[in-house]
Order: sequence, then C-alpha cells, then structure tokens
Amino acid sequence: MARGWESKNVEEQQELAGGAVPADAAEPAAPAGKRQEEQERQRRLQGLQMQRERILSERTSSPHRRSALELALADVERELEQLGWTVHL
Repeated sequence: MARGWESKNVEEQQELAGGAVPADAAEPAAPAGKRQEEQERQRRLQGLQMQRERILSERTSSPHRRSALELALADVERELEQLGWTVHL
C-alpha cells in the first residue's frame, strides 16, 4: 500500500526528533557540548518567538490588560535580543 505525503513527513519528524539525521543533512562534527548548547538556544528562541506571536495576536479593550500585554511583549523582545534575534518587518 502506498504511503501518503503526510505519513512520510511524520516519519521524517519522528526520525529527527529521535536523533537520527539523514545522510544529506549531516553537519560537520562539532563538540557535543556546543551542539547541545546551540540546540537549546534554538529551542529557547523558537519558544520566545511563539510567545511574541501570541501576545501580538491578543486583542483587548481593557487598558489594564493592554498594558500588561505591552510589558510582556517588551520582556519577550528583550530576551530575544539577548539571543541575537532582531525584529523582522
């Protein structure tokens, strides 16, 4: 039975999550500590970007909630800047 595109994509994601790296995507060997630090940095960066998008998508008419969202956005963007991220317009 032929497998669909979705099942192949899911399989690739599971392999990548499990640590298996396809031969064509192999990177030069790097020290395990640095590679792990970079992966953690990327996860943190992605999480902060998602938080930023969620904050920006919120709509409210409450001035208190709006000010809380503005403070949260400023905090997230400050953390993103520390990780070397810049706002993409």
